[in-house]
Amino acid sequence: MLDFLNQYHLTGIAVGAATFLIIGLFHPLVIKAEYHLGVRSWWIFLIAGILFIIASLLVKEMVYSILLAVIGFSSFWSILEVFEQRKRVEKGWFPSKKDKK
Repeated sequence: MLDFLNQYHLTGIAVGAATFLIIGLFHPLVIKAEYHLGVRSWWIFLIAGILFIIASLLVKEMVYSILLAVIGFSSFWSILEVFEQRKRVEKGWFPSKKDKK
């Protein structure tokens, strides 16, 4: 697969598309994490970020290393977003788990 991407100079497009999807997947992940665990879920994103960055350093294939790093830094960014999500819940933009009880 990587040979195909390299042969037709599609590696950048593939990494860009994968990055777009990864970032898109983190948005609902942050919402669910804040809903079920609250802001204490930031630890999960921190640990995941560290693990993915370490994995990125250990993988020799550049495309996979880049994608692991994108997941790692998206995890780090999600730490901030969990706290921002709490503010959005307080504004009533998203449901609170307390509202269900």
